[in-house]
Amino acid sequence: MRGVVIGKFYPPHLGHSFLIRTALAQSSELTIIVCDHPDQVIPGSLRASWLRQEFPEARVVTTPDDLPDEPVPWASRTVEILGGTPDVVFTSEDYGHGYAAALNCRHVLVDQDRTAMPISATKIRPNPLEYLEFLSPRVRSYFVLRVVLIGVESTGKTTLAEELAKEFKTIWVPEYGREYSADKTDEWRTDDFLKIAETQQIRENTAAQIGNKVLICDTNAFATSVWHRRYLGRYSDEVDQIAANDKVDLYLLALPDFPFVQDGTRDGEHIRQEMHEWFIERLDQQPHKVIALGGSREQRLSKAKLEIDSQIKSKNPFFA
Repeated sequence: MRGVVIGKFYPPHLGHSFLIRTALAQSSELTIIVCDHPDQVIPGSLRASWLRQEFPEARVVTTPDDLPDEPVPWASRTVEILGGTPDVVFTSEDYGHGYAAALNCRHVLVDQDRTAMPISATKIRPNPLEYLEFLSPRVRSYFVLRVVLIGVESTGKTTLAEELAKEFKTIWVPEYGREYSADKTDEWRTDDFLKIAETQQIRENTAAQIGNKVLICDTNAFATSVWHRRYLGRYSDEVDQIAANDKVDLYLLALPDFPFVQDGTRDGEHIRQEMHEWFIERLDQQPHKVIALGGSREQRLSKAKLEIDSQIKSKNPFFA
């Protein structure tokens, strides 16, 4: 039996997942149609990609949201997409009855009163960070804010990352480069930095799927590029390509304004100020907001909290 689910999925949420699973259970072949309008913040291609990953057994297609909000035009579009008439359509909205009638097929109304899944995209859009529990991990990762602590060695980044994670009741991602370098005995090569950048980014993206509104990152792939310059004397286009995919909402640049502390693994104080200038130079070339943190631990923590709170408030109405 050929089934159809159609909608904006803007954004996809667990109510949509419940609808699609119901449709899959009752269809031998299911097509999910994602309606895409250029004014929508999240591209239809990305929404479709999320649905494909979650429901690989379904066919997911996008179509322009360019028709009147009436059953007959959308029924015609559906027949065009499918190459024929479906046997059944699954919806959770009033429009489903007219849509199915125009297609001359059966209609299954699923959880219209939102009893099974008390959520809707209309409810999510004004404040997505308040409804993360109703989003699948991949969609949740898209909305969770990424705060990245960046800077040279011995500036308190790791301590601050831990403290901020506690303050915001979320998780933080440690610096993979420190873990990687602990066992390294040979000379540094570009491949080492590619491995560090890739792994750091994967760990961040994975952690963002369970972060609570904000994810605290102790460095990122962007910073790995600066370390490539430190050890190999130049930036790497390959590392920069990885860093270009970093998701960043706020950089917190830790200033080297207190004495260097050697913990037995650090590169050394002699390069700290020069590297700090490299970080500033590179940060000036990117579009993300950068806040410098100096002074005592308490001063840094207080300023960071204020900036993150501001980001949460400004990003909550994501679709505005």
